[in-house]
Amino acid sequence: MKKISILMIATLAFFGCKQSAEKEGEDGWSGATKVVDSLHYAGEKHLKNIRQITFGGDNAEAYFSFAGDKLVFQAKNPAWDAECDQIYVTDVNDTWEEGIPQLISTGKGRTTCSYFMPGDSTIIYASTHEGDEACPPEPPHTDKYVWPIYPDFEIYVADLKGNIVKKLTDREGYDAEATVSPKGDKIVFTSTRTGDLELFTMDIDGSNVKQITHELGYDGGAFFSPDGTKLIFRSSRPTNEQDMMEYTRLLEKDLVMPTNMELYVCNVDGSDLKKITDLGNANWAPFFHPSGEKVIFSSNHKSAKEGGRPQFNLFMTNLDGTEIEQITFDGVFDAFPMFSPDGTKLVFSSNRNNGGTHETNMFMADWVE
Repeated sequence: MKKISILMIATLAFFGCKQSAEKEGEDGWSGATKVVDSLHYAGEKHLKNIRQITFGGDNAEAYFSFAGDKLVFQAKNPAWDAECDQIYVTDVNDTWEEGIPQLISTGKGRTTCSYFMPGDSTIIYASTHEGDEACPPEPPHTDKYVWPIYPDFEIYVADLKGNIVKKLTDREGYDAEATVSPKGDKIVFTSTRTGDLELFTMDIDGSNVKQITHELGYDGGAFFSPDGTKLIFRSSRPTNEQDMMEYTRLLEKDLVMPTNMELYVCNVDGSDLKKITDLGNANWAPFFHPSGEKVIFSSNHKSAKEGGRPQFNLFMTNLDGTEIEQITFDGVFDAFPMFSPDGTKLVFSSNRNNGGTHETNMFMADWVE
């Protein structure tokens, strides 16, 4: 679970050629597939009545409230005076071609990974604003693609007007990527408090912190199963000495290289840990299917193996990694899927219908089994 503005840098880096079926945007970039009359690509049989929610900027990580009537999300949009990611809340039926949704974060620093707390009157999110009110610097551009792990990230709880009502973490180092159990009793998050990027759980009030993962590598983007008994997450775990050294060297600089990530599932206490994908490339942003027996996720593995330009689409698999099915068929980028609590809708972020620009917007669809 990372910032969409960062991911877009990687997406742009992947695309270096122009296909004849595409048209260049005003800035000359030809990476986005233009959708003129429809938001729905052929083959997307599980999606119906796709509706666009945002119309500009980089919008991502939209997550439903417990009641399913609201969404909380992060956006980078200069038109909203958000030069780096900030947190917003919207009713599920609203669209944002004009106006600005309710700001939940402070508008200072950079934020990530928001989620509704039980009762839907407060929201949890991570922010760097206490370390520095300015947007933190992006990593320098090199031949290797990296994500920044800002050590100023702390986890906060705010009400629906944006007032911080509690600070759940208060320490040096990265604390972020928090999500909440459907049971309303626990929070899972990623932290560097043990020297590596590991998963931890805490009670809903921030107490009783327990470490869940223990192996070298970046464990993050975790979500609970519908019954609250399991966790699904993505991890980039180095397997040889050279990769381990590079991972450690980058982490010392508050950086990680997420180009190879696979999905893992475990019990909430970390037991019965299983790797469920071995697809290569980047497999990430997983979320449990309402049945608890499948996982939907974003991946570029198929396009990479077919020799084409990498495209991130949504896929679904059983918890043992079998029967992988492609769900979306965008030409550039689909990610951050989440089912509504009743399982009838799917919200996700996509580059579809962006007019050939770099913009990533939020979309909602009826889910068809």
